[in-house]
Amino acid sequence: MMQVTNKYPDARGGGGDMEGTGSNGEDMQMVDDARLPLSRIVPIPANQLNLYRIVIILRLIILCFFFQYRVTHPVRDAYGLWLVSVICEIWFALSWLLDQFPKWYPINRETYLDRLALRYDREGEPSQLCPIDIFVSTVDPLKEPPLITANTVLSILAVDYPVDKVSCYVSDDGSAMLTFESLSETAEFARKWVPFCKKHNIEPRAPEFYFQQKIDYLKDKIQPSFVKERRAMKREYEEFKIRINALVAKAQKVPEEGWTMADGTAWPGNNPRDHPGMIQVFLGHSGGLDTDGNELPRLVYVSREKRPGFQHHKKIRVSAVLTNGAYLLNVDCDHYFNSSKALREAMCFMMDPALGRKTCYVQFPQRFDGIDLHDRYANRNIVFFDVSLVLSVFINMKGLDGIQGPMYVGTGCCFNRQALYGYDPVLTEADLEPNIVVKSCCGGRKKKSKSYMDNKNRMMKRTESSAPIFNMDDIEEGIEGYEDERSMLMSQKRLEKRFGQSPIFTASTFMTQGGIPPSTNPASLLKEAIHVISCGYEDKTEWGKEIGWIYGSVTEDILTGFKMHARGWISIYCMPPRPCFKGSAPINLSDRLNQVLRWALGSVEILFSRHCPIWYNYGGRLKLLERVAYINTIVYPITSLPLIAYCVLPAICLLTNKFIIPEISNYAGMFFILMFASIFATGILELRWSGVGIEDWWRNEQFWVIGGTSAHLFAVFQGLLKVLAGIDTNFTVTSKANDEDGDFAELYVFKWTSLLIPPTTVLVINLVGMVAGISYAINSGYQSWGPLFGKLFFSIWVILHLYPFLKGLMGKQNRTPTIVIVWSILLASIFSLLWVKIDPFISDTQKAVAMGQCGVNC
Repeated sequence: MMQVTNKYPDARGGGGDMEGTGSNGEDMQMVDDARLPLSRIVPIPANQLNLYRIVIILRLIILCFFFQYRVTHPVRDAYGLWLVSVICEIWFALSWLLDQFPKWYPINRETYLDRLALRYDREGEPSQLCPIDIFVSTVDPLKEPPLITANTVLSILAVDYPVDKVSCYVSDDGSAMLTFESLSETAEFARKWVPFCKKHNIEPRAPEFYFQQKIDYLKDKIQPSFVKERRAMKREYEEFKIRINALVAKAQKVPEEGWTMADGTAWPGNNPRDHPGMIQVFLGHSGGLDTDGNELPRLVYVSREKRPGFQHHKKIRVSAVLTNGAYLLNVDCDHYFNSSKALREAMCFMMDPALGRKTCYVQFPQRFDGIDLHDRYANRNIVFFDVSLVLSVFINMKGLDGIQGPMYVGTGCCFNRQALYGYDPVLTEADLEPNIVVKSCCGGRKKKSKSYMDNKNRMMKRTESSAPIFNMDDIEEGIEGYEDERSMLMSQKRLEKRFGQSPIFTASTFMTQGGIPPSTNPASLLKEAIHVISCGYEDKTEWGKEIGWIYGSVTEDILTGFKMHARGWISIYCMPPRPCFKGSAPINLSDRLNQVLRWALGSVEILFSRHCPIWYNYGGRLKLLERVAYINTIVYPITSLPLIAYCVLPAICLLTNKFIIPEISNYAGMFFILMFASIFATGILELRWSGVGIEDWWRNEQFWVIGGTSAHLFAVFQGLLKVLAGIDTNFTVTSKANDEDGDFAELYVFKWTSLLIPPTTVLVINLVGMVAGISYAINSGYQSWGPLFGKLFFSIWVILHLYPFLKGLMGKQNRTPTIVIVWSILLASIFSLLWVKIDPFISDTQKAVAMGQCGVNC
């Protein structure tokens, strides 16, 4: 039996070795600094936030008066149009309310890396930082260029963190030999690249993006030796790129007999849908040294077993068997570490004595390279990650951080393994108090409910000292005889049902500080790792239902985060001054819409599942405003239905010479002016406290309309087909361009997809409607111009929001694709014939005369 020891400092921040650091002032100051919190909340100035809240309340009051007027003043001669417009406006108002509630308590956070080093990583002593396993996911190397994946891996291997605490796993779901061979080349280049990065402390540590920086290294009197080494390293990298590109060129044509490896044996993954599990350790803590003789982090290639008839999900078990880092960070293959301090930033929260035991993950914002200057399709996602304005698509991440934490967005996220395994957090009595909204409504002096007391007793039992360490003999005996609460409560059969039939893996789930028992045999671990990635391992277990990534949606990230929050965990939004991660984004119109379609379809799938936040787990620890945020995240695609109706209404009004608003009195006009003023004031105040620029706000506004009239609309119907008819949609990997054909060449690539049909239709209808309305006004005289301006205003609003879409259709140098021309002519012809049928140039009296219905006015 191994003795359980706590080598980490206690909640006060002082370890046993700190008490004897000496009596001089400098040592005492270091002890005091080490006991301070590792992060702090930076509140948004009260004068900005309180004013913003007042404007929100005023806007809500104005909305009530606005709808009172709209409902009590129907348009009799256009009753159908009026009714549709009112229904759409009510839905928009409800969406706005759902969007505003979770933004009531936005916060910023600041980390202290120096305090983290003083507490856990002091010079001259063994590092006490927790081990971290990093997962890089890739599927198709022809769509996700191996050079991009290689840069991501190199930035991980060169991260500023103890090398024996970092392990990088490349999870290849495509079982591609190209990925395997390029990873082998990457491991060799890392032996030169990693010591160069650490010696000169360069940023970023992805070579492609480091060498792209336009910096004059001779201007600031930099040492000549660095300049010489940098030039030599750049030559090495260019040769590395040539080798990678040669592998890509070779992979373009697959041999009839399939790929063969260097030893002449067939590549096991020749059939990507039917192959055994594959694991290859390229670099290891004892077997991989750089050119300076120093150890490198572990680098492992993993491809899970796939067999016909089995579902293939992901993704953390192999790392638990081989290295079992206490924390796990996942990134997409195109999201490299832009800051070498990223892991330390996350540890400021995860290893904080107060926050760490109840934090399930730390989410970093996504930032992107290779985006055109004006960000035509809102790829930067600044409004998503920094602030959500009138968008009903995404919820403000800063606002959620002030409630229970941001949502998991799929990449750039550092997890607590215990949270992924379905364990409950260690909560204090204050954490177990009822939600703030419930307390304010029900009062705070009432007797606490039985469920609250049960929750409190159960949560308070979990402490850090409850984690045992197992040796291999005891593992094989079924993990019996330990005094840990979880071992006592769950029998061996229950453990197998929960985690699967791997005693080594099951044992790893109890080790809250990570690591594997020192008595383990590496050969047996590799065999066990192959076992846990077999395609049948999850059968009759709770994987995907209660533990690990939760299945049932193409956006499993939302479901996974939601389940953790429902168990009482909190999450953290970490946004340091230097972005920690950057990636490649699809920048052409078609790929961008397909990406948004995937996100929206995932939300619709959750909406119709048992995990829907509208009804799931009301007895859990999910806070009310956090639930509202999740509800908004899964219902936003439905907004596409009223949105597309509202975008078509202006054109119909122009074609029929009717309007959705009656003649406005001075009293009613005041409410319309106040409505627009409140919208404007809300936007300005949000821009102030979020730091988002006006151009980014406008781009996101435009793409909200573009996505709402295309991808979101398709997602609703595809989601209904899946639920009602069982018709599933395949996950599509978005292409990542490397822009070899010039700056933003991919921006102008046009790929026809059915997603383009609805926005094109809306554009054509509004353009035809504007022509018809202006023609009618010219024919009818001066008195018809006044009503025309109101109709034109709404049509112009629609066209301005769809302008980036129109530019995407036009392609480079305004060369419009033929299919768009044909589609536009067809639609224009249809609506022109309808216009002729309506015959707007002839008045009602003239029509009556023409039909022979002459009355007293003849």
